[in-house]
Amino acid sequence: MAGELVGVIGGTGLGDALAAQLSGTELREIDTPFGKPSGPILVGTLGNRRIAFVNRHGPGHRLSPSQVPYAANIFALKSLGVHSIIASGAVGSLQEKIAPGNLVLVDQFIDKTFRRKSTFFDGFGAVHCELARPICAKLKEALVHAATTLNVTTHPEGTYICMEGPQFSTRAESLMHRHWGGDLIGMTAMPEAKLAREAQMCYALIALASDYDCWRPHEKDKAKETLLTEILSNLKTATNNCLALIQALLAGDTPLVHEDCPCRKSLELAVWTDPKAIMPEERQRLAVLFE
Repeated sequence: MAGELVGVIGGTGLGDALAAQLSGTELREIDTPFGKPSGPILVGTLGNRRIAFVNRHGPGHRLSPSQVPYAANIFALKSLGVHSIIASGAVGSLQEKIAPGNLVLVDQFIDKTFRRKSTFFDGFGAVHCELARPICAKLKEALVHAATTLNVTTHPEGTYICMEGPQFSTRAESLMHRHWGGDLIGMTAMPEAKLAREAQMCYALIALASDYDCWRPHEKDKAKETLLTEILSNLKTATNNCLALIQALLAGDTPLVHEDCPCRKSLELAVWTDPKAIMPEERQRLAVLFE
């Protein structure tokens, strides 16, 4: 466990709070075939774990969800030796039972994004990764166990609908997402989860509910400023809850890197292109993904 390097992806608030818990920290500037990641990667130690943290939106939260360099972020983590990722992200709740401030351990996705690079393999060949269960079962189990040690409402499953943004949903869209069976609406989980699978990495996601999206009517007498203040307060609560869950997970002795996990073998049968037709320079450029 001492040699494990665990990746953590999250927002500015989580990163600042997590950084304060790390020792022996350093910032790693990394370039990748897909450009630079969102910012320098913070590497440090928490207990017996080594952590590599990526601030998804970059310093100062300057990157909108559609601008996040998801491919560069995942590639950079893999090049550092990360094989398991714990990600977090703010969402709107599509279900009454998921209250603002709650956490959800996501297990499924519906991807509505269309402006983002969603594969590493353009120009390489035809690569088709299995994605029926996009979340690593072993990482999810570890998070469920860690959640039982906390007094935090954590839902053990949920379907995350990822929209393009940056605008929020119309009410008609929000009602449609509920009809689809969605539990959460967000803008950042895809193609992050897909790229992690292509990189043969275990991936789990903690969703932080900040509000009920717009399917649920707001109280008529409340001013917009009051509603925004409530949402930001809910997000702060959820961020603190998420940090507590991540700390509980990392402080435990449950292995988080499993080399025998199916996630770590996702490319074994995924490359459909004749090996002779794959350019040697492409093999070399993407060698990190096959390690």
